[in-house]
Amino acid sequence: MRFPLDLDYEEWRKLCTEEWNEPSFRADQICGWLYAKRIFIFDEMTNLSMALRKKAEETFSSALPEAVRQVVSKRDGTAKFLWALQDAEQIESVLLTQEGRTTACISTQVGCPLGCVFCATGQSGFVRNLTCGEIVGQFLAMEKMQGGPIDNLVFMGMGEPFLNLDAFLKAVRILKHPKMRNFGSRRMTVSTAGIVPGILALAEANLGIRLAVSLHAPDDELRKKLMPVTQKYPMDQLLSAIRFYQEKTNDRVSIEYLLIGGVNDSPNHAKALAERLKGLKSFVNLIPWNSTGILYRKPAPVWIEQFRQVLLSKGIETEVRRERGEDIDAACGQLRRKEEGRNRPVSGTAQE
Repeated sequence: MRFPLDLDYEEWRKLCTEEWNEPSFRADQICGWLYAKRIFIFDEMTNLSMALRKKAEETFSSALPEAVRQVVSKRDGTAKFLWALQDAEQIESVLLTQEGRTTACISTQVGCPLGCVFCATGQSGFVRNLTCGEIVGQFLAMEKMQGGPIDNLVFMGMGEPFLNLDAFLKAVRILKHPKMRNFGSRRMTVSTAGIVPGILALAEANLGIRLAVSLHAPDDELRKKLMPVTQKYPMDQLLSAIRFYQEKTNDRVSIEYLLIGGVNDSPNHAKALAERLKGLKSFVNLIPWNSTGILYRKPAPVWIEQFRQVLLSKGIETEVRRERGEDIDAACGQLRRKEEGRNRPVSGTAQE
């Protein structure tokens, strides 16, 4: 069976007119139910005929992922969701609330093939890409569960969006289409580990969404140890792609920099980072290490502040991202790994 959220607007029009022999406005009605009213059961779409509702029920499977588990931080209200897909694979999404605004962080893959050493998702390996409907479905499911619209959307959950480029771009077009979710382009951001072809494709796509790049080191030698993707896309090539993106879009790029105690958090690292970013319109998000059970440590507050001050002295706008959801393991992949551990069959006496 087909998945209704995999269809873009033109595909809905074609389905209604060519396969179902219905007028084209039926596509508008169905998309209105799915994306504006968040009604996903065709039998509840009351302005459709009974015959059309029956056709839709016979054509499509369930629209939304199943919520396996939801945990909410007692400290800051961050909510984390574990979803089961139709093939029983599981993915995660996070909903952040800050200063009255909500931000959804959603996944684009089951697992991730990049193997970044600090990432819980990378430890679990890669299973498959999500369809565009599975990407969109996370966002709509969270809106339905919270009973209202979400303000901002970031493609930065499990997986690398630019390694699932076609589905990611289609999901963006569906969400921003005026007949579908009509979500503002400037309220969407994609975060990448530095997949150069994806950055170039986004620049050419002219979708108007924002770009964030996870750098995490000022040089190739250190970055290769943290992010193996650097072997394929060295920093000079990556920064060249970012410059191309800025030439095409005139947008400022967010640079994500994970501060790991004793690894990449010294003033010398900050100076080298500032030199790398010279000439770019960038904003640096400093992210103190949030443990995923790997043997790294948080940077000391004094080191965080020194790093920030070095960047500011070089004219680079920066801020330290406040930790959110730490008490619920909100970093990508942690909830899925815990669920897998809980469901692992017991053998012997010692379990994780």
